[in-house]
Amino acid sequence: MPLLGFGTYNAENLAKLKDSIKESIKIGYRHIDTASFYGNEEVIGGAIEESDVCRDEIFLVDKVWNSEQGYEKTLNAFKNSIKKLKTDYLDLYLIHWPQSLNKETWKALEKLYKDGYVRAIGVSNFTINHLKNLIENAEIMPSINQIEFHPRLVQKDLIEFCEKYDIQLEAWSPLMRGGVFQIPLLQEVAKKYQRTISQIVLRWDLQMGVATIPKSTTSARIKENSDIFNFEISKEDMIEIEKLNDGFRIGMNPNEVYERPEIIRE
Repeated sequence: MPLLGFGTYNAENLAKLKDSIKESIKIGYRHIDTASFYGNEEVIGGAIEESDVCRDEIFLVDKVWNSEQGYEKTLNAFKNSIKKLKTDYLDLYLIHWPQSLNKETWKALEKLYKDGYVRAIGVSNFTINHLKNLIENAEIMPSINQIEFHPRLVQKDLIEFCEKYDIQLEAWSPLMRGGVFQIPLLQEVAKKYQRTISQIVLRWDLQMGVATIPKSTTSARIKENSDIFNFEISKEDMIEIEKLNDGFRIGMNPNEVYERPEIIRE
């Protein structure tokens, strides 16, 4: 899985999103992340089909939504998703949020993996307790846990747990939906390295061992976000950035979503 991906959540202008995906592929992105909840699978499928890159060069990620969970419902949801995406397989399929039907849903993902319809399976927004509960009876360990991760929400204990079980962490909302631009320390570090704040944060993700999927529909920003492989942040500055961690969340708390799925907004 490419450690840098292209996020597609909450893109209101689908025509612009399609152009952005085609532009990202042209620039060199090969990892595209979506979910049935996003309502853009058909757009993404069309963008990949119209690009100059073959499908097998794209690492395509999708997620099963809360209302689609359960063994049979998940299998049906998968069929609907790949039809919209105009593909016959996924590179990675995730459970979008922890829910009471996770174990049944995971059995469906394991079947899809064994049958060759998905190349890897994982979860999203799972805490340590959710992971422990899932893997108790799992035949296949989750390969990915996609979580909200940024300098103000590091979740060190979750990082250590996932490292122990060889679960790759992946950051959604790595730029805090623009919130990182208001943090003075990041402004200072960006100036020091003569980089943008986005580049500093995304590079910090990678050096923390976390894959990252920023979202932008602006061509210049898409290119800027990909230019993070030719510099390195010092150990001292990595530590200083990590000190920004105060548990602040942009999105929902997974424990609250598990208890009351009706409150979900992402």
